[in-house]
Amino acid sequence: MAKMQQPEIIAAAERVGRYRWAICGLLFAATAINYVDRQMIGLLKPTISHELGWSEETYADVIFWFQAAYAVGYLGFGRIVDRLGARVGYAIAFLIWTAGHMLCGFVHSATQFSMARAVLGIGESGNFPSGVKAVTEWFPARERALATGLFNAGSNVGAIVTPLVVPALTVAFGWRMAFVITGIASLAWLVAWIALYRRPREHRRVSMAELALIESDPADPSQPIGWRRILGYRETWAFALGKFLIDPIWWLFLFWTPDFLAKTYHLDLLSFGPPLVAIYLISDLGSVAGGWASSRLMRRGMSANLARKLTMLVCAFLVTPIFFAQYCSNLWMAVAIVGLATAAHQAFSCNLYTLPSDMFPRAAVGSVVGIGGTVGAIGGMMMAKFTGYILQTTGSYTPIFAVAGSVYLIAVLVIHLLSPRLARIDAG
Repeated sequence: MAKMQQPEIIAAAERVGRYRWAICGLLFAATAINYVDRQMIGLLKPTISHELGWSEETYADVIFWFQAAYAVGYLGFGRIVDRLGARVGYAIAFLIWTAGHMLCGFVHSATQFSMARAVLGIGESGNFPSGVKAVTEWFPARERALATGLFNAGSNVGAIVTPLVVPALTVAFGWRMAFVITGIASLAWLVAWIALYRRPREHRRVSMAELALIESDPADPSQPIGWRRILGYRETWAFALGKFLIDPIWWLFLFWTPDFLAKTYHLDLLSFGPPLVAIYLISDLGSVAGGWASSRLMRRGMSANLARKLTMLVCAFLVTPIFFAQYCSNLWMAVAIVGLATAAHQAFSCNLYTLPSDMFPRAAVGSVVGIGGTVGAIGGMMMAKFTGYILQTTGSYTPIFAVAGSVYLIAVLVIHLLSPRLARIDAG
């Protein structure tokens, strides 16, 4: 076959093949399930705390141990995915986190709950290294931010499904069976993943034109890069410190928003639904818009460096109103402010997740994402302890939201200082 020019590759792929978006759909579904399993404890916090006698600090400790396991697992799964590939790595992660999720239905103390959530954390840590690795395998650079934004939007769909489904399951069967039922139902995804996922060159559903588009970026080294070398690059730390700063705020939104709404506006398990659905619908728009914005800027000729950072800077400013959420006397005004902040986070995050594939060869992407996820989870552990302490001692969200509204601007600055050009590393 004669070598196709870039415009011809794009036009041919648009005519012939879009199977890569079906793969993105699988990643979206897995991320939605991941967040149903992750968010259930936040939604059920009042119910479980009442039954098991938890304080604010006890709940924070359960979150802490989930994030500690997540930190360790993220580092390990980044390496596993680079060595075994996204298909096997994702399947292993899914099995572990589903087992941990279902175990939550059989515990009787905070210690046992922490252990079950630790298993969940180890497994769930494989979601994003596997997803980003799959996007790197299936999408050219100019489409990766959009693809990442789309599959990352699954987190918001999971957060929407949770308050719609879990309260009904809890009322009908109890909170323990809610964990078991949702775990069993999610196994359908694993069957679909094993049946449908292959690398593009191994997949019979991928046309030659679509394969040409997928592989249209310059070739990069395929041999693995050792951790010592990866840790020595400033670009690794640009990504990792960005995660350290922003990930704890997403954990805050995920695990404490139901509590904030309950205490401030006197909502209960059955009335959380509409406000949380609204927040995460807005978040979904942010996730897709963030990926679309930087991809659009790149198609118009802007460099990846400027497109990513400009998008992240705008998002950082959009988070800042979160400080005022606690002062809103109207529930829906607070929902709008929190929703804006979560949408801006998701838009920021999907661009941050594309940086490893912008700066590193494919063989190192999973490891870099794993390192960043670990560092982000460590930040989340610190934020959990801080939040639990502040709420236990003062009952106020003022200092918590002050931190949440400021760290994104710091993150943009740190990323720019460590990688002014988002230059691709020389792995030769």
